[in-house]
Amino acid sequence: QVQLVESGGGLVHTGGSLRLSCTASGRTFSNYAMGWFLQAPGKEREFVASINWSGTSTYYADSAQGRFTISRDNARNTVWLQMDTLKPEDTAVYYCAAYASVVPSMSTPVAYWGQGTQVTVSS
Repeated sequence: QVQLVESGGGLVHTGGSLRLSCTASGRTFSNYAMGWFLQAPGKEREFVASINWSGTSTYYADSAQGRFTISRDNARNTVWLQMDTLKPEDTAVYYCAAYASVVPSMSTPVAYWGQGTQVTVSS
C-alpha cells in the first residue's frame, strides 16, 4: 500500500500561484510514476500533469501546459505541482495519484489516490 497526503491548497486570486505537495509513504516512491488530477463540482476527474519515476519526463493537459509545473524528489518521497497564473476555471479538488507503472500514460491505471486538496481561484 502507498499512502498519499496532499497539502498546499487554498484560496487565491486570479493570476496568483499555489504550490501543491504530495508526500508518499508505504512502498518505494521511485517505483511509481506520479500525477495530479482535478475534479470540479459536478464534473468527472480529469488529468492535469504526470511525471515518470525519475523526474526526467513530464506530461501536461493542454489547460496546464505553460502554467503548471510538476516535479518530484524521490529522496523526499514528494511530488509537487507548481501552479502559476491561476484562473477561476482552475477551481477544483486536486488529487495526487501514483500510477501502476514507472512511466505514466493515458492507459496506465492509477494504483493509489490521495484524499484531495481544495483549490479555489477567485475572480
